[in-house]
Amino acid sequence: MHELSATAQVAALQAGEFSSHELTTHYLERIAKYDDALGAFVTVTPELALVEAKRADQRIAAGDGSALLGLPLGIKDLYVTAGVRTTFGSAALADTVPDADGWATGLLRQAGAVLVGKTNTPEFGATCYTENAVTAQPSVTPYDVTRYASGSSGGGAAAVAAGLLPVAHASDGAGSIRTPATTCHLVGVKPSLGLVTAAVPPGSFFPTTTEGPLARTVADAALLLDVMAQPWIGDLNGWRPDQSFAAAIAKPPRPLKVALWTDTGLDDVSPHPECVRAVERTATLLRELGHEVREVPIPARWEESVRQAMRTHFGYLVNLVVAGLIPAERAGLLTPYTKYLNDVGAKLSGADVLQAQTIQVRYASAFAATEADVVLTPVTSGPPVPLGYFETTGIEGIIDRMLEWSVYTPWANLTGQPAVALPSHLDHDGLPYGVQLVGRPRHDLELLALAAQLESAALWGDAHPPCWSQ
Repeated sequence: MHELSATAQVAALQAGEFSSHELTTHYLERIAKYDDALGAFVTVTPELALVEAKRADQRIAAGDGSALLGLPLGIKDLYVTAGVRTTFGSAALADTVPDADGWATGLLRQAGAVLVGKTNTPEFGATCYTENAVTAQPSVTPYDVTRYASGSSGGGAAAVAAGLLPVAHASDGAGSIRTPATTCHLVGVKPSLGLVTAAVPPGSFFPTTTEGPLARTVADAALLLDVMAQPWIGDLNGWRPDQSFAAAIAKPPRPLKVALWTDTGLDDVSPHPECVRAVERTATLLRELGHEVREVPIPARWEESVRQAMRTHFGYLVNLVVAGLIPAERAGLLTPYTKYLNDVGAKLSGADVLQAQTIQVRYASAFAATEADVVLTPVTSGPPVPLGYFETTGIEGIIDRMLEWSVYTPWANLTGQPAVALPSHLDHDGLPYGVQLVGRPRHDLELLALAAQLESAALWGDAHPPCWSQ
């Protein structure tokens, strides 16, 4: 059953080809078989899942056609779930059981999704690799279990790629949907600011994080987006598209102007040849589909002031979270890297934070001014990296090492533009590579239509990791 797309699974459930109980049992069995090696889940909820599956079967029998009814789903463990442990990837919060769902989480559950568990994430989502003190196993890509599945949505990506989930809820603050999608040969969508109401407390007055889907197909991503794209009425950035994503991807987009670059913006970091190959083969296909593609200089470089502003940004956000969520007596349970970022944040003044955000805005505005409908870049500067890679230069070097690898993604968070990561190909070692497409603000429908067009034109094949057919 896991070989069917999520969209096909929903249709099969409605047609009575199999029950939600059967489908959920199938996924729970695969989780039990493979997750010890993959580190995809923090918490698995088999009893709750089977109760929800039975209830979904009753609703289907009664004629309920809710969008996700009976479909198993994992929720990223940064997001609260009523009655289900939510750790935020932190041992200091390992026993936390919220009494309410987050906004988007609630929408997914109200649409009938069956919660099978909480997917793995680094502590407070602060790294682009998924490793914490809650789980014994970091999230690894099923294409090579000695390499990270990236982060901070690494658990969800590993689960979908390995066939432990049909789709996964995820979030992205600097690339945290797109880089895991690429390491696991998936589709990952970071919506425009305000399409999905943010729900991570405490908030920031400079929002960069949004929730979105990880999926194997564009249609599956659209399935989740159509449920999640219902902003809370009090969301100051909230907006709604004028049609469904399912409808938008059913027809090709108009001819688009596409700007392309592979330059990392870092003088001492060059993209891996396979990352460049991914962009080149995508550009060729776009031209064949009637789009205008031209290579342009990268709009802005990662000057030291910008890199320092990013360090300030992460320190500020982690300090906010620690102050808001962690009792003083449990602060000793934080990971060394979180303690380091918290110390950085604690030393910042309001002027430091405002200056850093001003620098980030100036940097991002150069990208926002790009005269194109869509931007095409790699997602990462290289392949999925080995376990321990980011810590080889010590705690203080982690941020720079992460930036060097995930260098192409943060600007779209700063501008609030929609971005999608698409698979490209596997190299001779079987490692996956992908591309990033960034659209104009609030042109999410057009961007997903382009992604669907590339999928239909076979940008990527039907590749799966070794555990897929076992």
